[in-house]
Amino acid sequence: MKTEKVAIITGSGRGIGAATAKLFAENAYAVCINYKSNAEAANEIATSITNQGGRCISVQADVSLEKDVINLFQLVDSEFGHLSTLVNNAGILKEQSRLDEMSADRINSVLINNVTSYFLCSREAVKRMSSNYGRAGGTIVNVSSGASRRGSPNEYIDYASSKGAIDTLTTGLSLEVADEGIRVNCVRPGLIHTGIHVDGGEPNRIDRLKSKIPMQRGGQPEEVAEAILWLASDKSSYVTGSFIDLSGGL
Repeated sequence: MKTEKVAIITGSGRGIGAATAKLFAENAYAVCINYKSNAEAANEIATSITNQGGRCISVQADVSLEKDVINLFQLVDSEFGHLSTLVNNAGILKEQSRLDEMSADRINSVLINNVTSYFLCSREAVKRMSSNYGRAGGTIVNVSSGASRRGSPNEYIDYASSKGAIDTLTTGLSLEVADEGIRVNCVRPGLIHTGIHVDGGEPNRIDRLKSKIPMQRGGQPEEVAEAILWLASDKSSYVTGSFIDLSGGL
């Protein structure tokens, strides 16, 4: 398999990130799978990619920590060279709760993991893509959530608010670097069949809510990955600061 582009996909040991890593590898990207703690899952995905002839590494890094982010990007520099695409996907979800039951520790944890990580990774990507640094450009795709538009009342408005911040980051950064060869876009998945619902304390949440979805079903991680790939590719060359909602019409 001929590899011409390089992608870092944060939080790609499972769910949307894992599906995205596999799809990018199928489309001739060298892929860095980033994970926080589950090395077994990340290495399994990396092995499946290399067995298909792709180039892939898996790197442990807590991308909410500046030193880990710097180490992650430096490792990709040395392993693959020029970074083409960053997919900001890493994030956490706490158990369902009303605001009046949330602690400051919970709120801060969600914001640091879901917002600070995107800022830090985007900063390092800009340094490797911007014409201001003598680079050849690139793409950043942020994974937000349909929760940013609906607020997730009585469940996790902290998570929804963190994704609202990502929407704003997408808009602001896209304008900041538009004339530096970098395009910044965002996908907002709705109810997708991933393990994140277990983290929220309701594994069957989609079954409870799918009747409210116009398409009457939850989405698959692979459907989100296709949108991410399009936004990262040259096929969307005149698209920046844009959002794709993948929510079955909700």
